[in-house]
Amino acid sequence: MELISENRAFGGHHRRYKHASDSTNCEMTFAVFLPPFASQENPVPVLYWLSGLTCTDENFMQKAGAMRLASELGMAIVAPDTSPRGDDVPDDEDGAYDMGLGAGFYVNATQSPWKDHYQMYDYVTKELPTLVESEFPVTGERAVSGHSMGGHGALVVGLNEPERYVSVSAFSPVANPMNCPWGEKAFSAYLGEDKANWQQYDAAYLLAQKQHYIPLLVEQGRGDQFLTEQLKPEALVNAAQQSDTQLTLNMHEGYDHSYFFIASFIEEHLQFHASHLGLI
Repeated sequence: MELISENRAFGGHHRRYKHASDSTNCEMTFAVFLPPFASQENPVPVLYWLSGLTCTDENFMQKAGAMRLASELGMAIVAPDTSPRGDDVPDDEDGAYDMGLGAGFYVNATQSPWKDHYQMYDYVTKELPTLVESEFPVTGERAVSGHSMGGHGALVVGLNEPERYVSVSAFSPVANPMNCPWGEKAFSAYLGEDKANWQQYDAAYLLAQKQHYIPLLVEQGRGDQFLTEQLKPEALVNAAQQSDTQLTLNMHEGYDHSYFFIASFIEEHLQFHASHLGLI
């Protein structure tokens, strides 16, 4: 790993690193916040944050206002990038914001030209946690959260691999990507036209298949400009009812899709995860 930058924050340390990734076959960047007193003698659990379309690791760390409470709780936060990047990494030929760079959708691509680099599911669930747990004073206890495309990612990895995470939360997630324009576009390119191959990356589909016991918390603003066409939170509610899974979905009048919304409720989510990580 190569340290890119370091800042003190709320008694802890915010650091950005880059490293060569075997999963994505390119150099990846991630950020980590370590609370005060985190040490090899006192390792801390980790909240993984998955960001949305067009974002990098910097959006959450700089805008969400999460570090103060994370410092008090004794929780590390790790924020990866949202896609592979580099001169050899393919991008949407039209430069669209919802495909290619900044839009990895946290899947393992199977189609050319994406499959050589866009293995974001393996990166965030396997390679990055292995690296973090070997290099930093953290435990193997993990929670996962995210926003929009990253909310989709958080729900999918948590529902697919509940043994890896103690709790899952999401802000404004793309709940049913198999049935919305963002998801249909990205999944067709990354995974091919056979929708049976999309199901493993659709939170609403996964939630409906069986009863899940991992704690699930979702925040959604009613003033979100993407609510009806792209996000479809009602699909999560219907799926949870089908499988008799406990889901908490909080709808908020007037809130939009921005980090103003995330910053307004991030502390509730940190408390939620802290309770399941044994910090409170």
